[in-house]
Amino acid sequence: MARTRGSWTGGTLTAGSLLKPQDVARVVFHPAWIPQPLDPSVERLKRFRVLAGAVASLGVFTFIERGFDFTELLENAMTASVVLLFLTPLTVGAMLWVWRRGGTVRQLRVPLLNSLKLLLLFVGCVAALLLLVRTTNASDSVVMILAVGLTMMWMLIFTAYGAVRVSGNFFGTAAVHRCLPPLLAVVTSWLMAIPDLVTGDLHGLSLTLGIVFILGAPVTVTAIALLEMGRLRRRYGIRLKAHPATLPPTPGPVPGPAPQMPPPGSPYLPPQGNPYGRPYAPGGQHPYATHPQPPYNPHPQPPYNPQPPYGG
Repeated sequence: MARTRGSWTGGTLTAGSLLKPQDVARVVFHPAWIPQPLDPSVERLKRFRVLAGAVASLGVFTFIERGFDFTELLENAMTASVVLLFLTPLTVGAMLWVWRRGGTVRQLRVPLLNSLKLLLLFVGCVAALLLLVRTTNASDSVVMILAVGLTMMWMLIFTAYGAVRVSGNFFGTAAVHRCLPPLLAVVTSWLMAIPDLVTGDLHGLSLTLGIVFILGAPVTVTAIALLEMGRLRRRYGIRLKAHPATLPPTPGPVPGPAPQMPPPGSPYLPPQGNPYGRPYAPGGQHPYATHPQPPYNPHPQPPYNPQPPYGG
């Protein structure tokens, strides 16, 4: 997707896109101002980190203990969104304090404000979806259920795809610092696990399963995030403690392999040879040469000695 610096959608969102909420979510929740990934290997690590974080955020306890409850799942998502609303600015603020000797906050004002807008937009979408679900469940009118239900389904797909996007870019904080998304993933996953660790609430699970589901996600997210930040440091010199203004310029995305070019010539005909064998004898000239040799000697020797017809 082509991206335009300074633009939110990059000019890719059209009226026809509204029929596909997943396309709208991809454009809205991964705006054009978010930098492209530096390396395919780092991008793969990010996908594993998103998958591990989803285990912590979707509430696997609900599936095992009481079965799937859509309303409860949305309520948990709303609680997690509110936590992120306070946790993300606090974490970024702590890193701004760490970076204070390398640069100023004014240098990062634009990406910081864009990330805050994306965070508020996502939290608002989760709140709107929860409101639609409660309205649909409480309504007794068939017309109301159909009208709100269609909007709810669109919002559900839109918000679900948006959650995947913001889990990867963590509200566009990579535009501030490349190491902020993995750092925020670690802080968020551990913050969600700490209450269960402190209270000892295993949600009705056995000790083994409780430990696996409580510690599995944050430990996995932490390991992947450390590996991701380690590769950014070794390959590109990007360090978490360094102010973004002091970091070396990052190269563009690593290009993929060059496409195989077809051989020159007509794409519809195989290489043609001479269908009539060798066009000329060895040592001769090409029949279409600029100055071909004459096919005969202009001054041939007579086959016999001419004699006068009446004697000499």
